[in-house]
Amino acid sequence: MPTVAIVDDDEAVREALGDLLMVSGLTCHTFAGAASFLTACTEFHFDCLITDIRMPGMTGIELIERLHVEGAGLPVIVLSSVLDEQARAHALSLGARAWFTKPVSDERLLGAIATAIDGGRGGGQ
Repeated sequence: MPTVAIVDDDEAVREALGDLLMVSGLTCHTFAGAASFLTACTEFHFDCLITDIRMPGMTGIELIERLHVEGAGLPVIVLSSVLDEQARAHALSLGARAWFTKPVSDERLLGAIATAIDGGRGGGQ
């Protein structure tokens, strides 16, 4: 069963996404920040990462940059309230599979997760 990591500093967002993924038959682990996610990567295998952009400590863009530099190959989906086309373009250039602005429909998000896990490339909005 695929395992999705959710990195978002907003507890309500983590809980809502976690519930959605579990109801959809996916396993997920939630993290309040990038540092705790990176620590967990040494213990767990993740098939997809959903991350916010604006977070204290390491931002979502910095997390994507680090995963890119390390050659992690982990499919990343950005889910953020940030309306920054330059940040979006940068994240997608680093290999993010999709960028969605909150709120996003469950169907669009689940579709992007399925595509990312299956190895497809998409550029959601």
